Amino acid sequence: MPHAILLFIHLLAAAFWVGGMATLHFAVRPAAVATLEPPLRLRTMAAALRRFFIGVDAAITLLFVTGVAMILLLGGFRTVHWRVEAMMSIAIVMAGIYVYIRASVFKALRRAVDESAWPVAAGRLDMIRRLVSLNLALGVVVFGVAILGRAG
Repeated sequence: MPHAILLFIHLLAAAFWVGGMATLHFAVRPAAVATLEPPLRLRTMAAALRRFFIGVDAAITLLFVTGVAMILLLGGFRTVHWRVEAMMSIAIVMAGIYVYIRASVFKALRRAVDESAWPVAAGRLDMIRRLVSLNLALGVVVFGVAILGRAG
């Protein structure tokens, strides 16, 4: 039962992170571009990202805590399937990208928005968009490894 509870929390956190990136990338950003002038769009996206990132901070923490706990329950890395190692490796890359976004690019976006430096803010938001696209693709790969890897 502990493994099932850990897996449930793990999957919820993964769905929040990857699903949130998809929602922002494919729905929120295009809607903001289509309906809002640049200053309002940049303020709106910065505010949406700030709120989302609070949840991502928690999701990443839960993903690593539950992932490591499940690995330990199964006897450690020596006993797990290759897909677990692959998922952990990709997750570490994704977390690194996220930390870079959160600690550097997003701070620069917020500073530019606060200073009404719209071209700078637009550049930072575009960089976040590109990095989130990469993380979204990696997240889909992790889901694929988790599901399709069961067959191998």
